[in-house]
Amino acid sequence: MMTICAVKDWQGKESGEVNLDLKVAKSSVAVDLMHRSVLRQQAHTRQGTASTLTRSEVRGGGRKPYKQKGTGRARQGSIRTPLRPGGGIIFGPKPRSYNLSMNRKERRLALRTALMARLEDVIVVKHFGEGLKEPKTREITAGLLRLGVPDDVKVLIILSKPSETIRRSVRNLEKVKLIAADQLNVFDLLHANSLILGEEALVTIQEVYGND
Repeated sequence: MMTICAVKDWQGKESGEVNLDLKVAKSSVAVDLMHRSVLRQQAHTRQGTASTLTRSEVRGGGRKPYKQKGTGRARQGSIRTPLRPGGGIIFGPKPRSYNLSMNRKERRLALRTALMARLEDVIVVKHFGEGLKEPKTREITAGLLRLGVPDDVKVLIILSKPSETIRRSVRNLEKVKLIAADQLNVFDLLHANSLILGEEALVTIQEVYGND
């Protein structure tokens, strides 16, 4: 899918055009593919460490609490039965993996489809953060405003090799996230309201996530 994107400089003025050519999924399966990719990504962030004790793991309960007959009470073999407070848990959670499988080709296709689906919200910038010699959050904020991005929307900035100066300038902005071009993920692409792509990042994206 060939698309022409306008390129802006750091001052917000148009400075040319660039082609973006990525293969995307068919419209009939695109939504399902991206949905499965997001579910997989969110599932992989779950630790799966929740654990409860069964009656065999709860401390104590080795002695019969009272004799079998003659007390008028229900028979009990242990004070750690699940029927009593402090007893074991029936069918409680145990450590497990929530990981979901997805083919590599499907994952890459979902990434390309998600990126191309957000083209209307993509702004390609030449020399992002040009002239920024020391970390300054207000310079990034002013630059985003010049590019037409309001300060109250979620922004995803994708650069080929983000410098430490830009990283430190962005980290205090609550609604701005910075990632490298070779570390894209479907959730961030769909979650942001606006996408800022460095011109060099487009080359990296086409090399790393090219048609396969």
